[in-house]
Amino acid sequence: MNRFFQSFFFGNYFYGACAVALSIEANRQLGYPLNNWLYYAAIFLATVLYYTHAYLSEHASIAPNPRSTWYRQHQQTIRFTQLLYTLLLLVMAWWLLRPVFAGFNRIPAGTWLFMALFPLAAMGYYAHTLPFWKGPSLRNHGWIKPFVIGFIWAGAVTLFPPVYSALCHPDLPMYQPAFFNTLLLVKNGMFITMLCILFDIKDYAADHNQQLKTFVVRYGLRKTLFWIIIPLTIIGLTTLITYAVSQDFPVGRILINTIPFILLITVTYHMHRRKSILYYLAIIDGLMLVKACCGIIGSFLF
Repeated sequence: MNRFFQSFFFGNYFYGACAVALSIEANRQLGYPLNNWLYYAAIFLATVLYYTHAYLSEHASIAPNPRSTWYRQHQQTIRFTQLLYTLLLLVMAWWLLRPVFAGFNRIPAGTWLFMALFPLAAMGYYAHTLPFWKGPSLRNHGWIKPFVIGFIWAGAVTLFPPVYSALCHPDLPMYQPAFFNTLLLVKNGMFITMLCILFDIKDYAADHNQQLKTFVVRYGLRKTLFWIIIPLTIIGLTTLITYAVSQDFPVGRILINTIPFILLITVTYHMHRRKSILYYLAIIDGLMLVKACCGIIGSFLF
């Protein structure tokens, strides 16, 4: 059982599951039909590939921990699965894009430019792993790192799913980054940003030694929890309520969507003691899955 949990969380399959759930939530909340199963399989594999590539590139240089040890022990298997998943993803991408390629002219130029920001940010975050880039990565800037991750996730799970759904259904209006659509994207980005700041707590010692000025290194644990995370979580909650009211969500749907933010504040209050890496992966990052489930359940019940 322990080996299964290590493979599931260290192998980034849990992140893949979160990406799928959040993508389904976005389509439900924006009123677009769900995409076909192949789209979600592609999102799952792309997430696993992205995170695993990053950890494979840096596990040897970071301080020893259970995850870096796991990568070292399973390096050959992981490299094989990375190649296999890459080939599968290329086939999936061709299969998904071929029938909607003719509809690309429906996407406004502004939306194209907006969509391009997210893959560029994803490459910039781990730029040091790219063979043609010798400069610093966005992740080397500790204070901006969580916001970049939140931005990338928000685009991947809030922007691309409805765009593809609109391409598959020509009778529906094309998604555009209008004010209220952007509110949902900001809400998702803020929520994941808060999780990233909490996650940085586990890397405090390594970040301090590397002079990476994350929020917890710069301001300490207590100020990070009570001066940064909780206020920003409240901003995210306010954004959620603003979006929900503007879209005429029923009261029950609004209440169920506030549960993840309440849980985030609760988890924040219990971060005074050092936790295991699996705690951070299962409990803190697990709030992404809770958020998605609450959004999906709320959209069906109300």
